[in-house]
Amino acid sequence: MADALLVYNPAAGRFSVAPFIANIVRTLNRAGWRVEVAETVDGRHTTRLARQAAEENFRAVFAIGGDGTVGQVAHGLVGSQTALAILPAGTSNVWGRELGLQPFTLFHWRRLRENARILSESPARRVDVGWCNEQPFVMWAGVGLDAVTVKKLEPRKRFYKYLSVPHYAAHTIWSASIWHGLNLRVWADDQRVEGHYLLALVSNIRHYLGGLARLSPSAYLNDGTMDLWLFSGNTLADAFRHLFEIMSGRHLASDKVRCLPFRRARIESDTPFPVQIDSEPSLGAARIELRVEPRALRVLLPPTALHLLDSAFVEAE
Repeated sequence: MADALLVYNPAAGRFSVAPFIANIVRTLNRAGWRVEVAETVDGRHTTRLARQAAEENFRAVFAIGGDGTVGQVAHGLVGSQTALAILPAGTSNVWGRELGLQPFTLFHWRRLRENARILSESPARRVDVGWCNEQPFVMWAGVGLDAVTVKKLEPRKRFYKYLSVPHYAAHTIWSASIWHGLNLRVWADDQRVEGHYLLALVSNIRHYLGGLARLSPSAYLNDGTMDLWLFSGNTLADAFRHLFEIMSGRHLASDKVRCLPFRRARIESDTPFPVQIDSEPSLGAARIELRVEPRALRVLLPPTALHLLDSAFVEAE
């Protein structure tokens, strides 16, 4: 009987991973894993496969794809004993970068096999899961500018993934030129804030902007809290200022940016706003409820990622 499920998204990334699946299976077999392989049809199918693996007590689900695939598999595994193992092969691969795993490309095709070898020997550790209107996320939930951009971008045809950086930049600039923010009322635990913001972003990880910048450089994956970032402004110039400050790390001291750590939060507006969850478009709303479910997901963490854990909570598992 298999103890691991290997799922892959044939549409993820710039190049298909299908020709490399056999090598990954052999690598895991040599490490003692018995593997079943499943090709995903869409996001719901991916989540169903992961949930079924959890119900059958598989040790892990190895997810080959981008951040969307990772989030879909995580959705099916939340609250179970089955661990998520990430083999980054998508377009931006922020989760993989967060964990220190180099993504697969056609010129670095051995990385899939190497990452599989690393993860096959890595311990399972519990990380926090966020919920946005009862939809889980492992990286971010965003309201405003980035949600507008994601809605325009996704889903992308493979051709545009070859131009992912300029394509994303062009859509972001266009969105910023027509998006003037909105008035928000925000509750984060015992704090209440009101203001006009271009972007409100909940972050569970350190990286942002395709993995090119560190938004929350001191974030832990398992401490039971997340950061709610509020970026004020209403013009394209404001958006560019925030971009440059995030890229340089100066947003941490900016008087136009506020960070609210929380366990439970709520965001409201008088008008509906766009929402993105783990860089996937979600239904818009005039109110979202956010909460952190501490250590609700088991993940195989390579040695390069263990510093992302708060040791106090690792010892308490």
